[in-house]
Amino acid sequence: MTYSVFSTANNSNISQFKKLCEQHINKQEYPFAHDIINNVIIYDGDHLHQQSKEHKQAIQSEIYKALASGSGIIAIKNMWSDHQLLNQHNEIFNQILQEETVSGIAADHFAKAGANGRIWNSFQKVALKDADSFIDYYSNPLLSLVCQSWLGPYYQVTAQVNIVRPGGKAQQPHRDYHLGFQQEDDVALFPLPLQVMTQFMTLQGAVAHSDMPIQSGPTLLLPFSQQYKEGYLAWRKKEFIEYFNEHAIQVPLEKGDGLFFSPALFHGAGNNHLENFNRIANLLQISSVFCKPMETVNHTKILSNIYPSLLKKYQNNQLVHLEEIITAAADSYSFPTNLDTDPPVYGLAPMTQHQLVKTALTEGWDAQRFTQKLNEINHKRQA
Repeated sequence: MTYSVFSTANNSNISQFKKLCEQHINKQEYPFAHDIINNVIIYDGDHLHQQSKEHKQAIQSEIYKALASGSGIIAIKNMWSDHQLLNQHNEIFNQILQEETVSGIAADHFAKAGANGRIWNSFQKVALKDADSFIDYYSNPLLSLVCQSWLGPYYQVTAQVNIVRPGGKAQQPHRDYHLGFQQEDDVALFPLPLQVMTQFMTLQGAVAHSDMPIQSGPTLLLPFSQQYKEGYLAWRKKEFIEYFNEHAIQVPLEKGDGLFFSPALFHGAGNNHLENFNRIANLLQISSVFCKPMETVNHTKILSNIYPSLLKKYQNNQLVHLEEIITAAADSYSFPTNLDTDPPVYGLAPMTQHQLVKTALTEGWDAQRFTQKLNEINHKRQA
């Protein structure tokens, strides 16, 4: 028999899939967890805040295990405890939606026109609208804790707001970026080990900006489905969709809760059955610093806009989580670059935006000098 690393949808095996999805979480394997509900590992945000410094790597190892070889899902209660900050963001979201509706660019590729409110690249748009609010939101140390667990010390944040209005319909089950956004025939061209690897390059997340009772249709999730190797080829098949519809679970969330799962997990938004209730989530897709994220984020524009606020907070000792916000806002990788014009000076790689921001803050550069140096770095990278 000839060995092959390639597979097709015809090789999908529903029996193997069912066997994986019928596993159960053992609470004893997750000592930092607050609870296990429907195989979803629930953490308490306040408890993680208290534990994170002393037990950071142990917590991160536990989160990684949950996402990779566990059920593939974690939830963190009260992850964003400042509801005033969430309300500020909701107001900004509404402003952006109104502006984009008037301009005619508002669109949701995943629902009928008008059914949902969707803001693409809410990450950058909020940064340009309200620097202080952006800094306070994305400096959340628990967000950094989860991202680092899956992706290491540096990562790329993208975000999209989804507002599901009354009557909003459920999505078909699917997997997400990267290969979840490719056609089945194209997926089959990639070796199966590479298909498996891609799920470790991104992390899916959602921040509840409203309460999300079951009737409002929080995300439908199929625990353990991320473990199925052929999943990127199988999720469109009828028998897999039927199994998902029969066995998917939902996690009710409260405002400020966070939900994170492997992009390879079979999932889909649920039906909003409530009248006069909008389900609001800031969807996070965090990518490895080594890969291409789904959305183009102009880090230069973001940094130029938020630097005056960063500097003021830094000089007033108000920037408690400096590393977290710089990692979120800046490009933390030296490559790709032009090594003729941007050679390594110290170490093996050229300066990153991340390093530049830290230098600027510690040396007290004014905004004009910082923007000039930022533009110089960008120019050096051009071929």
